[in-house]
Amino acid sequence: MSAFGDLAYPADFPYFKYVNPNAPKGGVYSETVSSRGYNGSFLTFNSLNAYILKGDGAFGMDFTFAALMARSGDEPDAMYGLAAKSVRISDDGLTHRFSLRAEAKFHDGTPLTAQDVVWSLTALKDKGHPIITQQLRDFKGAEAADDRTVIVRFAEKRGRDVPLFVAGLPILSKAYYAKQPFDHSTLDIPLGSGPYKVGRFDVGHFIEFERVKDWWGADLPVARGQSNFDTIRYEYYRDREVAFVGFTAKNYLFREEFTSRTWATRYDFPAFKDGRVKRAVLADDTPSGAQGWFINTRRRQFKDRRLREALIDAFDFEWTNKNIMYGSYERTVSVFQNSPMMAQGKPSAAELALLEPFRGKVPDEVFGEPYMPPVTDGSGHDRRWLRRGAQLLSDAGIALKDGKRVMPDGTPVTIEFLLDEATFTPHHLPYIKNLGTLGIDATLRVVDPVQYRARVEGFDFDITVERFSFSATPGDSLRTYFSSAAAATKGSQNLAGIADPAVDALVNLIIAAKTRAELTTACKALDRVIRAGRYWIPHWYKASHWIAYWDVFGFPAAIPRYFRGIPDTWWYDKEKAAKLEKAG
Repeated sequence: MSAFGDLAYPADFPYFKYVNPNAPKGGVYSETVSSRGYNGSFLTFNSLNAYILKGDGAFGMDFTFAALMARSGDEPDAMYGLAAKSVRISDDGLTHRFSLRAEAKFHDGTPLTAQDVVWSLTALKDKGHPIITQQLRDFKGAEAADDRTVIVRFAEKRGRDVPLFVAGLPILSKAYYAKQPFDHSTLDIPLGSGPYKVGRFDVGHFIEFERVKDWWGADLPVARGQSNFDTIRYEYYRDREVAFVGFTAKNYLFREEFTSRTWATRYDFPAFKDGRVKRAVLADDTPSGAQGWFINTRRRQFKDRRLREALIDAFDFEWTNKNIMYGSYERTVSVFQNSPMMAQGKPSAAELALLEPFRGKVPDEVFGEPYMPPVTDGSGHDRRWLRRGAQLLSDAGIALKDGKRVMPDGTPVTIEFLLDEATFTPHHLPYIKNLGTLGIDATLRVVDPVQYRARVEGFDFDITVERFSFSATPGDSLRTYFSSAAAATKGSQNLAGIADPAVDALVNLIIAAKTRAELTTACKALDRVIRAGRYWIPHWYKASHWIAYWDVFGFPAAIPRYFRGIPDTWWYDKEKAAKLEKAG
């Protein structure tokens, strides 16, 4: 199934076109953590429960669980059967009837049944991470017609992507959780049903996943040519510099590079020079989304939009890109960056039709050209934009007193930037200096990962760095980033605290879109309103992945369009590994 009913593969397809169906099994894949799940951290873990708010969940736990369906990597949102062999959808789209495969089972050999699916969906809605519970808002309930049939019911006017989200959730063992609570942070290894199970781990340092050699789903079309490594290992480092040195010493085998200075200057170590380490640039056709400093508008001093715009004016992206990031990036301007959903130019007639009900309730600029952050002279101290920022502060009644900005009630304007690791320090310091020119006292605080997650999830910060992105078919997930309800829900992704009826209404229109054209139009309208709100200080993006790896891997010629495909479609090449050992 898919959001709009379009599918690239026929019912009897043998495997995805971006895999090698004959890929050999074996060997080890290892990397550092480069993304995180619901309660995950880039820097540490202390729990094997990755689906609740408590604790810092280990990355990779999704390898250990099967879902009803699996996503296709070269389609925007299509899903094909995994634990479910078929799905029947009612004419009104509110009832989905999944038929389970008889061969599906948990790692202890017990069958995976409809009762397990019902229990999983119920537990995740009632006790799962807030991001999950918010996206399950339109999931009304499930029942087991028999051991192999699950009936899932959705609310009227449900989000278009809610059934897809449900079909991709992990299936947990009802019997396993009868003996222990689901909503506890724990280091007990859960009973899974996926292609891997948890192996060795050292809390906060590494975790390994071992391939299940007799996995029931290995020869299904959605799995063939994938899950090829005997061991997948994730290394945790608290410092990016130390992590890079670890890679040069072959402490792990694959690395996605996120630091432009390192990519530009540090790949001169012996193993790279003699070819044992390779680099590549992979195109990224997915929406790049938004990275930036998110301003916590729950704080009284950030309520005024003019203050937030002054903060944007003080950041010199051009200088930062040239002097700190080797000119590697482009400026982010949109929450749908690098996609057709990004607003450009004046609104179309279709966009205006959606926006007109909010005239007078949103800034007038929404009905003209979308907001663009300033383009500076690259000096690092562009007086034109600093003067403009100072004028905005004065217009807001934020006066300059003894060289410091104070609110109308006399309270000093101060900002604490919150980070969990020091990589972004060079980007903050010149920005903090410019804020000082405006009379704003700003400081940078780096805290440990556990404290950072607790503060961010409790919205206990002024400004912090975050990056988020959406699928090519955004839907119900937008609520967790932008809705008024999410602004009041601890652990949500609405870091800025956006609580705007116009935003809520436009998100609902996106969710209700019947065609991709309607979806794109509604996303452009939403983009205009959010950009007009000045909720974040936009950072930068690049439409590619920088990767480096020790030359022990094989990989298909084609790569999936909508995700990296690593480690999913790669494999361990014994001949390359043997040559590498000789050379090393």
